[in-house]
Amino acid sequence: MTTQMIILNGGSSSGKSGIVRCLQAVLPDPWLAFGCDSFVDAMPAKMQASDQGIVFAADGGVSVGADFRALEAAWMEGVVAMARAGARVIIDEVFLGGAVSQQRWQKALGGLAVLWVGVRCESAVAAGREVARGDRIQGVAASQADVVHEGVFYDLEVDTTHTESLVCARTITAHVV
Repeated sequence: MTTQMIILNGGSSSGKSGIVRCLQAVLPDPWLAFGCDSFVDAMPAKMQASDQGIVFAADGGVSVGADFRALEAAWMEGVVAMARAGARVIIDEVFLGGAVSQQRWQKALGGLAVLWVGVRCESAVAAGREVARGDRIQGVAASQADVVHEGVFYDLEVDTTHTESLVCARTITAHVV
């Protein structure tokens, strides 16, 4: 079965976005890229600091409410519809709920052919990237580095601690059917 979607899961500043850009460059066919950041950016501003939407705490914690979950489910269904219509899609995700987050995607995916990729990065390295970026709340990367992988199964894992995005993308590409 031809891979229709690649879902990358990793904590903030783990290197997922860089891998996605490299995947789009090295995969032979065109692939669309979406992620949790593009989803959050598409939400109304009033939901980006609301108990019903998403709240980024000063300590790096993230909490989401019922309105967020409803929109997230619709967004997932929409992304899956694009894949079912023939687009090949890469998702840049952060499974804040570990296995439960993956299960939400599985529900939306049905029988779609997906390559599940875990993107790991040592907590201290991700935290350093977070500081260097300057556009993130400090502490998010460290708090997410391990928890996003709890109970999640993968077809493949890459580690960006000491491996460049392009090398990771080529490793992933070798597993795309």
